[in-house]
Amino acid sequence: MSDIHTYSSDIAFTPTVKAIQTRKGSRSGYAHVEENGGWRTEIDDNLAAFLAEANSFFLATASADGQPYMQHRGGPKGFVKVLDKQTLAFADFSGNRQYITQGNLAENPKANIFIMDYAHRRRVKLWGTARVVEDDPALLASLMPQGYRAKPEQVILFTIAAWDTNCPQHIPQKFDAADVAAVLAARDARIAELEAELATLKDSASPH
Repeated sequence: MSDIHTYSSDIAFTPTVKAIQTRKGSRSGYAHVEENGGWRTEIDDNLAAFLAEANSFFLATASADGQPYMQHRGGPKGFVKVLDKQTLAFADFSGNRQYITQGNLAENPKANIFIMDYAHRRRVKLWGTARVVEDDPALLASLMPQGYRAKPEQVILFTIAAWDTNCPQHIPQKFDAADVAAVLAARDARIAELEAELATLKDSASPH
């Protein structure tokens, strides 16, 4: 199949996909998106801000014969770095050492990144290609989050071909434990402050 696309969304909307869209009644809406420029192909300020807050995503690859594989990648907020308008990079931390993703990318560079923001019920999908960099210690060091307790093994560079967002339909709202703990701590501190004020008022109002 050719990698030359008329529209950026053709990376996902193959002729077979478009035929199904036509049969099920959604093709005209997506054709309108195509006529207006299609999916975005560069990292804009909104996507950069979204990525800066991401602490988790899924990286999809496939072997040469098309066997798909999805791998989770996580780290502190900001561990995914924007290198330029079309390139993302992150330190690939040592894990279970199966190397399925690296093996897939060695024979098929096509990849997809899927990022969920459960708190705000948002999701972003990025299509492109990825490659593993094993021999650039300076780049690896620059991508390693400060103070993060993980062993960086290599770098993954992801070149964006197209990206799109989804509506919040069916996304459950969930919050990170650290964010919930911070909100609860602020609430408890405010309660303690109000209780102290109340105790002071009671003390000043009581007869001595």
